[in-house]
Amino acid sequence: MATAIVATQSRGAFPGTLDQHPAIDYRSGPLSDVVSTLQRDVARGAVTLKHEGRHGFLLSVLEHLDVPVDSQLLLFSKTGIQNAFTGPEHPRALYFNDRVVVGYIPGAPFIELASHDPIRGVIFQTLKQDAWLPAQFARPDRCTGCHLSANSLDVPGILVRSIFTGIDGRAMPQLGSFLIDHRAPLAQRWGGWYVTGTHGKSRHMGNSTVIDPADADAAITEATLNRTVLPDRVDTSAYPRATSDIAALMVFDHQGQAINLLTRLGWEARVAIAEGRLDFSQGDLRELARETAEYLAFGGEAVLTEPVHGVSEFTRSFSGTGPRDRKGRSLRELDLRARLFKYRCSYMIYSPAFDALPAQARAAVLAGLREAITDRDTIEILDDTKAGWR
Repeated sequence: MATAIVATQSRGAFPGTLDQHPAIDYRSGPLSDVVSTLQRDVARGAVTLKHEGRHGFLLSVLEHLDVPVDSQLLLFSKTGIQNAFTGPEHPRALYFNDRVVVGYIPGAPFIELASHDPIRGVIFQTLKQDAWLPAQFARPDRCTGCHLSANSLDVPGILVRSIFTGIDGRAMPQLGSFLIDHRAPLAQRWGGWYVTGTHGKSRHMGNSTVIDPADADAAITEATLNRTVLPDRVDTSAYPRATSDIAALMVFDHQGQAINLLTRLGWEARVAIAEGRLDFSQGDLRELARETAEYLAFGGEAVLTEPVHGVSEFTRSFSGTGPRDRKGRSLRELDLRARLFKYRCSYMIYSPAFDALPAQARAAVLAGLREAITDRDTIEILDDTKAGWR
């Protein structure tokens, strides 16, 4: 089975390195992402993170970063910088909102954090799980070894991968590997992830482990599909929730590529401004703005052939937040019958990264959205909730 790259990635590598261009200054520039802000608050004594039982700092971190526990996703493939602690019996848990992803593995030495700085891109940090020491954050370089490549549009970003996985959690990319966003069919999603929720006769790769590499598809069976509980081999008491909700997984799939596109567009525009060549009427900048607008308008979204139902409170809690128009409608309302969202514009249009785009870049994306969005409901919501989108 060949590797499939779902996302459009036709442009060349980002010009220069992370440190060379002063318009980016990824490693040493000032940061305003939520984790860096929390770190400063902890350092000056304005916030105290609580170390609580076997979860360590996790619940306190989620509370202070306003990350819902119901967003919990469980990844059991041996990937990530703490892969030695990860496996089918003890998966890595991910928690997210539209600004940060928090990673937690029971018994691992630190919590992993990836937060989206509006200008620098995704910033990777860790927090030691030492109960006897004050909270200690670090910014390791090794995270960008995986999270800075063509797979993340050559900017520090979010990777959502689906990969066949052995019974011990070992990734088996030679059997099939996919980069995932909302354009990927369900049949390619969630290899190496646990999935709780129902989806009718639709198939996905979640919950499955390969026994016979000569017949990897045989790992996907009725027992791995439409699961409403995690397998018995998972010690659910080690996690705040006993779910890896299918609706949360689908939202996470969409959000990752949106973050990467906003970062790449912001970087390209800032470098072009610094070099006196900003022009969205032609060339790569025009194409990148078009692609970003198309993605935020759910262009190419995979159609759901049957309704999807999660098993946690995520659907309710996620849809219940965010700005609403005068009729009470929100871009965060999930559909889950034929598509992910009810309305045709991503909630990521409200993100600080979108608002921080250079004015010409933001205008180019909004122009693309005005062409792509034609349904009246979405237009009315944007009229009421996104100043200046017209």
